[in-house]
Amino acid sequence: MASWQSELMKFLMRQQAKKMERLHLRGWDEHTSVPAFRQYCESGAARAKLVAGIEAVPEKIEGLSPSLSAEWLQPSVEGGIPPVEDSVIFYCHGGGYISGSCSDHRALVSKLAAYTGMKLFLFEYRLAPEHPFPAAFEDSLTAYRWLLTRIEPQTRIIIAGNSAGGGLCLAVLLALKDCISQGETGLRLPVAGVSISPNTDMSLSGKLNPVKRSVEPVGLAAYCSKYYVGDNDPCHPYISPLFGELGGLPPLLLTVGDEENGLDDSVRFTDKARAAGVDARLIIGKGQVHCHPLLPDFIPESRQTMTEIAAFIQKYGANKAV
Repeated sequence: MASWQSELMKFLMRQQAKKMERLHLRGWDEHTSVPAFRQYCESGAARAKLVAGIEAVPEKIEGLSPSLSAEWLQPSVEGGIPPVEDSVIFYCHGGGYISGSCSDHRALVSKLAAYTGMKLFLFEYRLAPEHPFPAAFEDSLTAYRWLLTRIEPQTRIIIAGNSAGGGLCLAVLLALKDCISQGETGLRLPVAGVSISPNTDMSLSGKLNPVKRSVEPVGLAAYCSKYYVGDNDPCHPYISPLFGELGGLPPLLLTVGDEENGLDDSVRFTDKARAAGVDARLIIGKGQVHCHPLLPDFIPESRQTMTEIAAFIQKYGANKAV
């Protein structure tokens, strides 16, 4: 049974859904405004603050037209969080591939930087429907290659992401593995990956979650898939990592709530990864919603799952013997 704090958060989310209904964002159809959804996400995030002890340092990924905006989320000099050296988290933000930015994810993912003590590299990528696949995927690979030129060879990289970004980080892992096997020099796989409530199947072939009164907008997943996939095959592994050859991936940790629609996505991906010999673990949050580890720490389940994520990251990111 979920804690009362978790039930309170879900109640507040359902209250917030009434505002989404007024903005025509609660039930999605062809008339739903993507710009309005982006503004809704940005305005909500503007009220959130960075976790104490973490600072945001702006960055630009140059060499592109236009350049990609990015930032470092890192322990501040006087913040009281002991920094972990020679490790970095490469983070892909969520937003259904149609929204998301550094500004609307900064407060959420600063929690991960605080729990691990590691510098976290957060970047923006082009969004659908203006820029369908492969735009976000290509931008993420570009950002990863750029990062490799800015860190020392001994620096350990952990790739992570949430929601669409959780699927994107798995797609990037598959692409990196393919590029390395094809002889591309100068690349290396991250030492581990963390995927929070990932979209692993943009063909939407998974089982529907029978949980009633979901806090997720009705029809949003279908339109995110439509806009991101475009004219491409939704079963392409770089769109839907579930359909990729998963053997050879680094250790993975996936988290999902049992009250979110993507539950089957995470279960199927983890099962397939394990069958391919990958050291893959799945944490299912009982009575939890989408991306529950990133919710406030007053929720015991969010705090517990984030603690387990941090332990996993530190095992591979801070242990020089790994």
